[in-house]
Amino acid sequence: MLRFALLALTCLATPALAQDIDCATTSVQMEMNFCAERDWQAADAELNRIYKAVMADMKAMDQSLPPDLQGAAQTLRDAQRAWITFRDKNCRLAGYPMRGGSAEPLLIYGCLRQMTQDRSAELQALTAY
Repeated sequence: MLRFALLALTCLATPALAQDIDCATTSVQMEMNFCAERDWQAADAELNRIYKAVMADMKAMDQSLPPDLQGAAQTLRDAQRAWITFRDKNCRLAGYPMRGGSAEPLLIYGCLRQMTQDRSAELQALTAY
C-alpha cells in the first residue's frame, strides 16, 4: 500500500518536475529517464507524421497501378505493425542489462528513440522514388 502511495505522489509531482529539468545537464537518474522518454516521444511523433505522408504516397501509388499490382498501402500498414511489435520486444530486451534497476528505463527509451529515428529514415526513403 505504501508503494502505491509513493507511486501516486511521484506521478502527481511529475508535471511540476518536468518544468525544471534541463536535459542537457541532468545527472540524476530519474531526470535522465524522463528526458529519454521525452526524446522517444518526440521521435515517435515525427515517425507518425512521416508514416501518414508515406501512407498517402502508397495509396496514390496503388491508384496509379492496375488492380493486380496494387497493395503498397496494405503492405506498408502490415510492415509497420510488425515493426512496432519487433521494436517493442527488441527494446525491452535492450533494458535487461539493467533489469530491475533505475537505469533500465533509460536503456529502453534510448532504444525506442534510436529505432524510431531509424524507422523514420527508412520510411522517408520510400518517398524518394
